[in-house]
Amino acid sequence: MAMAGSQIKQPQYSLESSAFFRGLPPDTLERIQRRCNWRRYEPRGLIIDYLDRSDDVFFIMTGNARVTIYSVDGKAVSFRELGPGAVFGEYAAIDGGPRSASVEARTSCLVASMPAAIFRELLETEPKVAKMMLKYFVMEIRELTTRVYEFSTLAARYRIQAEVLRLAGLTACEGKTANIVPAPTHAEIASRTSTHREAVTRELNRLSKLGIIEQRNRVLLVRDVDRLSALVHDAIGD
Repeated sequence: MAMAGSQIKQPQYSLESSAFFRGLPPDTLERIQRRCNWRRYEPRGLIIDYLDRSDDVFFIMTGNARVTIYSVDGKAVSFRELGPGAVFGEYAAIDGGPRSASVEARTSCLVASMPAAIFRELLETEPKVAKMMLKYFVMEIRELTTRVYEFSTLAARYRIQAEVLRLAGLTACEGKTANIVPAPTHAEIASRTSTHREAVTRELNRLSKLGIIEQRNRVLLVRDVDRLSALVHDAIGD
């Protein structure tokens, strides 16, 4: 079982920053928080492992994590990034099945975990939380549908553009710019877009020449999010 991060005391942290718990009465929020564990994970720290039988539900308070599946020959297939406010682990809590993927910290992460029984009780007793979870599931389905469409119809160039735009959406934009920190490696982007590293390098260099992105060591600066968005929308045709 994973969850090897360093456990920390809860009182200085609050679930209130998560949209799932916003608007709950203070006493209800405090009761839920007392039943959570809080851990700090450093970059590359394993939070949950693929196919393990744990069933806690996790809420990211700060930092970013990566969802990955490893093939039998050890190849990492990363297909999703999680930012502050994201929830994961809910599938196993609901259906009792094994973990569908590994989740690793991409940056230093503060994560609150909740036992499956408490999570299920929360969905039954707090309609606001249940409604937010339903909205989250719909958002996930829409995102996965979009990704299936991209893999099925778009050339590698446009899949790479769409992935950079998706990563930019996880950051706080300042006007038309967004800093993706730390910058994903070309191999990581290739894994998430079902292409090869050389194709990623070519496309990122092309976007740099167009003035849309700028690569600065461990930072990928999207200089014009609107222009990148327009490229992706033109390719998709919406």
